This record gives sequence, structure tokens and C-alpha cells, in this order.
Amino acid sequence: MTDLTKIPVTVITGFLGAGKTTLIRHLMLNPQGRRLAILVNEFGTVGVDGDILKSCADEACPAENIVELANGCICCTVADDFIPTIEALMALPQRPDHILIETSGLALPKPLLKAFDWPAIRSRITVDGVVALADAEAVAAGRFAPDPVAVDAQRAADDSLDHETPLSEVFEDQIACADIILLTKADLAGEEGLAAARAVIEAETPRRLPIIHVTDGSIDPRVILGLNAAAEDDLAARPSHHDGHDDHEHDDFDSVVIDLPEVADIEDLVARVQTLARENRILRVKGYVAVEGRPMRLLLQAVGERVRHQFDRPWGTMPRQSRLVVIAEHDDIDESAIRRVLGV
Repeated sequence: MTDLTKIPVTVITGFLGAGKTTLIRHLMLNPQGRRLAILVNEFGTVGVDGDILKSCADEACPAENIVELANGCICCTVADDFIPTIEALMALPQRPDHILIETSGLALPKPLLKAFDWPAIRSRITVDGVVALADAEAVAAGRFAPDPVAVDAQRAADDSLDHETPLSEVFEDQIACADIILLTKADLAGEEGLAAARAVIEAETPRRLPIIHVTDGSIDPRVILGLNAAAEDDLAARPSHHDGHDDHEHDDFDSVVIDLPEVADIEDLVARVQTLARENRILRVKGYVAVEGRPMRLLLQAVGERVRHQFDRPWGTMPRQSRLVVIAEHDDIDESAIRRVLGV
């Protein structure tokens, strides 16, 4: 790569818990000879995904090539955060061959694409493609495709419901901005679920797009890297609910950080997290947990009532601190209620 060659960037977007970090870990393990750099944008003040990826750092993507921006959407803080971070990655002693950007699950990708038109980076970087991940099982269940009959009934009963939910808008904008769509967790959805999810996605896309089934982030990197989409020059083909607005707000969502004591019963914690989703309308929970008598930290990630956990690595010299990030729509965040359910 010569100094005059633009560095390609792949934007990886998708709703909360769709599998973005899992996909990036797979790409790190299969770099195809590329030297990677990664920018992770978290929603909330405590980063989890960046720490997960740094634990997988290697020669092709060393830890210093993995940068995390927490507590701020990069498409809303372009001048203060995004541009300086991209410039720092491009100024590394060994310039990366490819940059991966994992957006927050609440991010709208189109405002981020507009940032690539900034004079400071336009001549040195290009958006190779936008990869949108969608949880096949969730989409098949209709969580982001409201029943038109039900919507009409709501509208007839209450004029204030004559609009789409913020979650639907986020989902639709991510799909509309994509160059390729990955239907993740295909093993959980099954053939019927995949067919139903594909139908929903095809109905939402403004143009014909490749839709690929993926399990555990496993995909040939050649399929999603090297698309040469130059997406920053193709904004008109990527409609958004927020077109015509200079910015967008994230006031619809909020997060709290909950510190926990060491946990004796993992299944009890899982049940409490499921209760949060069922009774408190919590969208996402993720973080690390110290388990009594266990030298390794427990990584816990939940999307709705689906909770996954695994011991990922020893605590080592790190403090044995249990900390969970809880994300929900703004009106559903009640810290005292969340603490009560979690028993703290």
C-alpha cells in the first residue's frame, strides 16, 4: 500500500446484541494478510466490547490498534472524537491496511458516513462498505416489523401513537444504509425463521442487497471486505428517517451502570436479568461478573430475555469488580427498580 492509497473502512452496524463484536473477533482471527485497526463506539460510560476485542489482539491487530469511544455517539461528536481518532489510527507507526468501525447498537449510520466527507480525512480514507447485522430470530419474531393491523388499531385508539417507535427507526435506517446484510444467529432462527426474517429485510431495503445467513460471526472475510462501495459518495441511495436534519438525538435511550458484589449463583443472576427484560422493558445488559471461587471473569451479555455468559479470561491483576451496563428506552430506565431486581 502506498501513502497515496486511501485506507478502506468497513462500518459494521446493527441493533443491540446483533453480533457485531462476534463478527469483528472472527475478522481479527482471519485477517487475510491485512493489518487491521478497530474503532469501537459504545453506548454508556463503561465499555465492554472494546475490552473483549483487546483480549483477542495479535500481531495483525495489536492492542494499540483498538480504540474505544464510550459515552457518546461518534456520528454526533465528529469534530471532537471521531476525526481525531481516525487521524490517530492513520498516524500509527505501521499504518493499518483496513479499519473496522463497530457502531453503537443505537447509532444511525448515515450521519457517520457524512463525516467521511470532512476535508481532514476525505483524501486519505474511504468507506469500503457498510455491513448491517440483524438478529434473524428477533426479526422473524416481528420485533421490528409491527403488525399493520395492530398499528392501525393503536392509531384509531390514540393519535399519539401515529408514528414509528424509535427502535423501528434505528433498525430501518441501519438496513437502508447497508451494502450487505448479515442475518445473524441463523442456528437459533431455523429455516422458517430465516425465511421470515429475509422477507422482512427485503421489504425494508430501498434497493436489492445481498442477504447472508451467519452463525457465530463466521463468514469468509472476502465476502464483506473489499466491497469498494465508496459509500460516502453514495448517500442519496441510502435513505434515512432523519434526512433533512442536521443531527439526531439519543434522548430516546438511556443507560445505567450497576456495580454488583461477587456472585455465588450464576443462574440466579441470569434469572434476574431475564426479569429485567420481561418486567422492566430492558433492551440490553452486558458486562463482567466476579463469581465466588472462580479465578476467571464471567462475560454476560443479554438481549431481551436471551442471556449468554461465559468465562472469558482470568482476572489477573485486575480488580475483581462486577459491573453491568443496562440499556433501555429513556422512559423505562428506573435505576432503583433495576437495582431491586438485581438484588443490590
